[in-house]
Amino acid sequence: MEYDTIMDGEFKEDFGPKIQVSAADKIHVDFELSNVDLSLANSLRRTVQAEVPTIAIDLVEIEANTSVLADEFISHRLGLIPLDSREIDQLNYSRDCDCDDHCGRCSVTLTLHAKCTTNEVMKVYARDLIVSYDRPNSHIGNPVITDPDRLGSLICKLRKDQEIKLTCVAKKGIAKEHAKWSPTAAIGFEYDPHNKLHHLDLWYEQDPDEEWPKSKYAELEEPPAEGQVFDYDAVPSKFYFEVEGVGNIESDAIVLEGVKELQRKLAGLIHGLGENDGMAGEFDSPRSPGGDAPAWQDPGYTTPYGNGGGASAWGGGAATAYGTTPYGDSGASGW
Repeated sequence: MEYDTIMDGEFKEDFGPKIQVSAADKIHVDFELSNVDLSLANSLRRTVQAEVPTIAIDLVEIEANTSVLADEFISHRLGLIPLDSREIDQLNYSRDCDCDDHCGRCSVTLTLHAKCTTNEVMKVYARDLIVSYDRPNSHIGNPVITDPDRLGSLICKLRKDQEIKLTCVAKKGIAKEHAKWSPTAAIGFEYDPHNKLHHLDLWYEQDPDEEWPKSKYAELEEPPAEGQVFDYDAVPSKFYFEVEGVGNIESDAIVLEGVKELQRKLAGLIHGLGENDGMAGEFDSPRSPGGDAPAWQDPGYTTPYGNGGGASAWGGGAATAYGTTPYGDSGASGW
């Protein structure tokens, strides 16, 4: 994979976030993120892991299933098959589409029909799924097949005269809704490999260095000096990521999509906060009583009927609806 030289160039310390890619292929990407706060680095990790949209099988209509596996078991296995999710932006979310249930603009239909006619065990793989042509492009929704034999994930096994026939509807979603939409198998996240900040309390029996071996990133940072005074103001500045994809999106594209999604979330937050300052929109939210409340907002000291708070809904001076109490005089003591 090729990257812009500016990403790995020399930066000043105050330039801003810096990313240095150490290794990358179609499934894995390892990089170092520096000059950012811990909260931002962790937000990127959570966004990449749970909010990058992909496509996965969401509905399964089974017409025939005489295998030894239950319908629910097969449906679950189908949902975990990774599907090609490149250019996923061309596919709408089902909740945002104008169709009644699903269509080619918000879903991809896959069909499967297999029947064993011999005495040998028949294995049904992801390659046996047939993808419909009604979809945004020619590759979205295709089963991801990475094994050398080009078979894909194993769905089930059939003996003689056993049959399986079904229709699948794949939809767009994120891993926050269900793990089947996750673009990654795992994300490694590490900082302070020498534990100089003491964010970890390492339990050990005899020697912590032998019982807690250092990671490979310990070679990239200086270990603490013997007798060094602990710095209470120190904060982590370098964060090491290891992203492992499942094949539906290239590893570097997963990170880029995570950055885009994080930008969209921050833009929505800025938009919401800026509405009160006239930055966007006509929305005028409630304010405190001393903040020049709009005409529709009640200042807080009147009743819904316009009185000054000391009168009832019928206009009397805090009297009951019938003018007197059950004990005689209006508002007087019964004694």
